Amino acid sequence: MTGYRFTAPLWQYPGEGSWYFVTVPEDVSDEITDLTEGRRKGFGSVRVSVTVGGSTWQTSVFPTKTGTYVLPVKKPVRTAEGLLDGTPVDTQLDLVDF
Repeated sequence: MTGYRFTAPLWQYPGEGSWYFVTVPEDVSDEITDLTEGRRKGFGSVRVSVTVGGSTWQTSVFPTKTGTYVLPVKKPVRTAEGLLDGTPVDTQLDLVDF
């Protein structure tokens, strides 16, 4: 499994719903793009396993128009880890199936 560790702030999507994300840093996003060329899923997503604090879950990261990926952080994780909008999130992200 290919893994990355980074810290980035949690932010809320300004549209409908209460979606929260962490933006994957540009250098990590570039490497993910290179490693997954031709193997990405719908919408260009990449399956990942994520650990934040004591919470581990599987999800996908999604590409943005700026070339980075965003990682959705669901409410049970935000609640369990005490994450609020703007909180720096120490993240372990591992690519699944690579």
